[in-house]
Amino acid sequence: MLGSTEPRLWTPPLRELTPATSYGFAACDFACDVVERPFDPWQEWLVIHAGELLPDGRPRFRIVLVLVARQNGKTEVLVVLSLYWLFVEFRKLILGTSTNLDYAKESWEKALALAEETDDLADEIAPRGIRRTNGEQTLTTVDRCRYKIAASNRRGGRSLTVHRLIGDELREHHDWSAYNAAVPAMNAVPDAQAFLISNQGDERSVVLKSLRKAALTYIETGKGDPRLGLFEWSAPDGSDPTDLRALAAANPNLRRRIDPDNLLGAAHRAKEAGGEELAGFKTEVMCMDVPMLDPAIDPEAWTECLDTGDLTGLRPGVALCVDLALDGQHATLAAAAQLPDGRVRIEVVAAWSGPGCTRELRRDLPGHLARVRPRKLGWFPAGPAAAVAADLADRKKRGAGVAWPPAGVAIEEIRQETTAVCMGFAEQVTARQIAHSDDPLFNAHALAAEKLHQGDAWRFTRRGAGHVDATYAAAGATHLARTLPPPPPKPRLITSKRHRSD
Repeated sequence: MLGSTEPRLWTPPLRELTPATSYGFAACDFACDVVERPFDPWQEWLVIHAGELLPDGRPRFRIVLVLVARQNGKTEVLVVLSLYWLFVEFRKLILGTSTNLDYAKESWEKALALAEETDDLADEIAPRGIRRTNGEQTLTTVDRCRYKIAASNRRGGRSLTVHRLIGDELREHHDWSAYNAAVPAMNAVPDAQAFLISNQGDERSVVLKSLRKAALTYIETGKGDPRLGLFEWSAPDGSDPTDLRALAAANPNLRRRIDPDNLLGAAHRAKEAGGEELAGFKTEVMCMDVPMLDPAIDPEAWTECLDTGDLTGLRPGVALCVDLALDGQHATLAAAAQLPDGRVRIEVVAAWSGPGCTRELRRDLPGHLARVRPRKLGWFPAGPAAAVAADLADRKKRGAGVAWPPAGVAIEEIRQETTAVCMGFAEQVTARQIAHSDDPLFNAHALAAEKLHQGDAWRFTRRGAGHVDATYAAAGATHLARTLPPPPPKPRLITSKRHRSD
């Protein structure tokens, strides 16, 4: 199985691509015949499609977003393209950027070396046209066309007029400052074009995620920016790391320049390790959109914990836990009980959302306890649930006409280290000792939970990762259910027996 030449996701052309409708054909000839560095099949496909021209001769795509797994030659294709733009198209300024200036310098040095090795290009380099002074690296031709580099930051590109822009490692743009410095530098150039290349990003990759979302919207609906092109080699969502077809979709040079055994070996290790190692493999090698790189809950293990059922028959061992989101906009009441095989089944009993959710929680909680009649109700007193802790701890409170708490229900603050409860729940998911019924709320919160490290331990972070109160509630209920003492034996009815005597 060879890597896929055609990307999995891409913006289709407006018309048939020929040497008259795409500069990519001429660029491929340049790579093969002039610098003698022919493109790999996927690179050739990319250059032809990204080089599509409008009827007036301008590039169809003003911004080209290229996503492909690492080590497939995405930087190499820009090395050759930069020389084509410089020596054939006579673009006045090509700006190469990367988050680390040394990375941009490395690509520039490769292009310079290739130009010096090619007689037809070496003759076109201007006298004293090579500057290597740190921060001023520039290659200038006799036609006064320049290729220079800059770091991707709020200054890179400012005060310049850019005709071709190369943005490497777009995934590392965690804000818009570098993008806003470089891309608007093309505004005064009608036929300017930017190539932004990367492997897939994470939740911090705000620029990549925004551009990708906009490009996908156009591909799916035809609405949006027709001059933003996406070309993405990636494994489909939900792919198994050891699926060679999925790896081929993300690695177009599989079995060309990349040994599949190397990828499969790493895939097996990552799959077994799970967590951050697996998330990193999916991002770097499978070019998949992974919500986070340090997940608290192993997503594959969570999926394998699916076991549809309910708590019927487990009432004597049910524990409840309530938790509140940090912003006070969501709350969850979760139940848990231990199954005969040792696993713990979890369920969502109730959830509240919106500005009034704490008020509704106080109002509804007594009724839910009267209905479920758990042996314990708990919460994390050091967390946001402290906002309603006074109500939870007040045994004399009466709400909605229901005695609080109902007879036989113990109220307990979960004072064990929160890190131990969170890590214990995650470990039980990994060990497939949790059973859930595919509840959308549990799924959303569990798969959004990230680790907040505290020394050698961690807990679920509540900041910047969306709501995770359902995960906290499930972890707390699981902890309470596992630590419940055995239920008292049911009283036996003793009846006298009449014995017949002889």
